[in-house]
Amino acid sequence: MPREAEPSANEKAFLLKALQDEQIRLDGREFDQYRPLELTFGDEYGVANVSLGKTKILAKASAEVTVPFADRPLDGIFTIATELSPMAAPHFEVNRPTETEVLLSRLLEKTVRRSGALDTESLCLVAGQKCWSVRVDVHVLSHDGNLTDAACFAVVAALRHFRKPDTSMENGVLTVYTPAEREPVPLGWLHSPFCVTWSFFGEEGETALLDADWMEEQVRVASVTISLNRHGEICQIAKLGGVPVEAVALLQCTSVALTKVKEFSTYLDDKLAEDAKRRDKGGFMAELRAENDRIVG
Repeated sequence: MPREAEPSANEKAFLLKALQDEQIRLDGREFDQYRPLELTFGDEYGVANVSLGKTKILAKASAEVTVPFADRPLDGIFTIATELSPMAAPHFEVNRPTETEVLLSRLLEKTVRRSGALDTESLCLVAGQKCWSVRVDVHVLSHDGNLTDAACFAVVAALRHFRKPDTSMENGVLTVYTPAEREPVPLGWLHSPFCVTWSFFGEEGETALLDADWMEEQVRVASVTISLNRHGEICQIAKLGGVPVEAVALLQCTSVALTKVKEFSTYLDDKLAEDAKRRDKGGFMAELRAENDRIVG
């Protein structure tokens, strides 16, 4: 299996000296500053492209009618699948999950699915017989650190942007309408959780950085990912090994994380509003409405 190229001893020493002695990050950012975050939506509903610096993520949401789980007859199904291919970094291999991919999958699972962000009860079509199965595929296109925060943002953006086909039930017969017959409908969304990852440096982890890039991740001694929404409701906190983190430092990190999550939420709301406005000007959605009016008329 190809190994990830590690920075040299000189590179590590230079980075640590800049952080601890000069209080400077190599890219010039503040310690609590994210790299530029950019979000664009595809022409198809549920496709979100996210760039966090040089880290790039593509998330695509989809839905199909299936049979609900026997122990959850009134709930739909919601899954998140991640893919880290050699295109993103040479040490990733197809169909051979690395530790990075496993950890990413678990954090996304805890942050988005287990927090109840998506109302799975609204996905039920016929109790115990038919339901919607919603799936988000996460593709890492370029890996330059902090995959977790970028991937979580992409998943939430894709789900909030996604529209599933409209349905109706008449005389026990379920009808799923095409976009030409009825305008697709959004998912039942309850809250928007985001991940904020801190990296710690120094022998005792006394220096904390937000949004570490790939080089910084190779030198850190610990990391903490805090998942919460704009209301301050914490979904999970993941401390993945390394040196211990003081309780006071963790509280300070959580306070800053809440500020960043509010910024993420506002940015996503603005982008969704821009996309909706663009689609309402004409084209596909206008054609759908004209077609609906013609059918109803």
